[in-house]
Amino acid sequence: MRAFVTGGSGFLGRRLIRELVVRGYYVRALARSAQARQDVAAAGAEPAEGDLDDQAALARAMEGMPLVIHAAALAKEWAPLEDFERVNVRGTENLLAAARQTGVKRIVHVSTEAVLLDGRPLVRVDEREQASPDAYPGYPRTKAISELAVLAANGPSLETVVVRPRFIWGEGDTTLLPAISAKVRAGKFAWIAGGRSLSSTCHVVNCCEGTILAAEKGTPGEVYFLTDGEPVEFRAFLTEMLGAAGVKPGDASVPFWLARAFAWTVDGIWRGFGLSSEPPVTRVAVSLLGREVTVVDDKARRELGYRAEIDRATGMRRLAESLGR
Repeated sequence: MRAFVTGGSGFLGRRLIRELVVRGYYVRALARSAQARQDVAAAGAEPAEGDLDDQAALARAMEGMPLVIHAAALAKEWAPLEDFERVNVRGTENLLAAARQTGVKRIVHVSTEAVLLDGRPLVRVDEREQASPDAYPGYPRTKAISELAVLAANGPSLETVVVRPRFIWGEGDTTLLPAISAKVRAGKFAWIAGGRSLSSTCHVVNCCEGTILAAEKGTPGEVYFLTDGEPVEFRAFLTEMLGAAGVKPGDASVPFWLARAFAWTVDGIWRGFGLSSEPPVTRVAVSLLGREVTVVDDKARRELGYRAEIDRATGMRRLAESLGR
């Protein structure tokens, strides 16, 4: 069994490589820097030099690989729109073209619930909700466009499957937990509406489980949500996660309507004036973290045999241990 992985030096990618290797896969992983090559090699993969901008390099890296898992993305809360477009949209288009060129049999695309983020609340949504090309600009919209492109590419010669994990967390997190911790330490964090809304979550090991099952058993052309199970109150979950890092979020809170109005104004100012600094808040963050975002993973459990093998209590214990707590 052989698999090619993009995003292998990232939080999810490193864990995905390790889980694939444990399951007997030979893994090759895209790496665009010396550090990335070291990271993917340490995880157990053969490094393949290149990036998503280079279709020829992608084709060389995919040679002899029947399975591609596309986990690379620009997943920042804020970045220039052209950067999101280049990585998430054109990068995925290059990947699809290279896959067709080299005879790849199946692509599993790691997407996100953010592809549905168009202003509506997300309450126990399932896969009947299709990615919206009118999702908020930046990460949500470009991930929606890339998901739709992957699904449109499905056919007899190339099978494509999409997974949508919600709020990936766990030991080894180099993105979400460090970013939120930094805001708390800088005094720039406040709960939205008290943080009392419900949220789905997906431990990184569970995300890997579901992604590999989608590679092995997923129905071509289908989408699968992945979660830890039943939703949890966001405040309770994040407080425990930050506590594992030795950070206390405090009790400061702002109403949802005020946070939303401020975020919309800030987005307009930052985009309108082309400011390069990171804004204090964005409408993407307010919508994903400030009100209920719950999804249903029944389809993955029914069709793939997905079990979400790591429960939240175990995941929190492992996270605390990895951080020396």
